[in-house]
Amino acid sequence: MEPAGRLSGAALSDDELTALALAADPDAPVPVDAVPWLGAPLGLLPEWYMGPTTGRSSSRGRRVVALALAAGLVGGCALGLCVTSGWVQLA
Repeated sequence: MEPAGRLSGAALSDDELTALALAADPDAPVPVDAVPWLGAPLGLLPEWYMGPTTGRSSSRGRRVVALALAAGLVGGCALGLCVTSGWVQLA
């Protein structure tokens, strides 16, 4: 079996991967010159998984409607009303 840094393109069996994982030191620091496995892009998450955030301001009217809706739902729950199924019922 070859060291983990010098694996060939051949497929590894589950037993070989298990042996490599158990032999690895979990507290070893990551080398500064380490490259991502399989050429993955640098960064914590790939861009297709979670794209960049975009700031979008909404109008004052939209914010008022959203806050009124949220306050109505919270207030209804505080009064013992349940709107889970879409109809207002006593909880």
